[in-house]
Amino acid sequence: MNVIRKYKAEDTDALEIAWRNATKIAHPFLKEAFVEQEAEMLRKVYLPKADTWVIEDEGTPVGFVAIIGEEIGGLFLDPASHSKGLGRALVDHAIALKGPMWLEVFEKNVVGRKFYDRYGFIETGRSIHDATGEVLLKVAFGQTH
Repeated sequence: MNVIRKYKAEDTDALEIAWRNATKIAHPFLKEAFVEQEAEMLRKVYLPKADTWVIEDEGTPVGFVAIIGEEIGGLFLDPASHSKGLGRALVDHAIALKGPMWLEVFEKNVVGRKFYDRYGFIETGRSIHDATGEVLLKVAFGQTH
């Protein structure tokens, strides 16, 4: 049984592991120093400060969606839990809570882009990620943000 629930501080270690595992396959182009900096931000800022929802697979936290206003600031799911509908369940939950959503995804993140395309997100813009120089795609669902 999969449960979606509000983030608790005791989820942090399990979610960092899920985040790191997902980052390895979705963002292999990112430099290790940047990934380590982001891991620290994940623990101290992103998880506790956003409206973060956790999904459990058989009682274990395996992923999360972090919502900031109308933006999905982060959606990460341990790759061992891919293809079970859990990512879709997290996005469904975010949209049910907040309505139309948008997010930014690295152009080189093939895994994430395929997921968002299948879900129905539409590209609405492009920019350069300041810290990495990588191309970011802005995609939206249910709006033209």
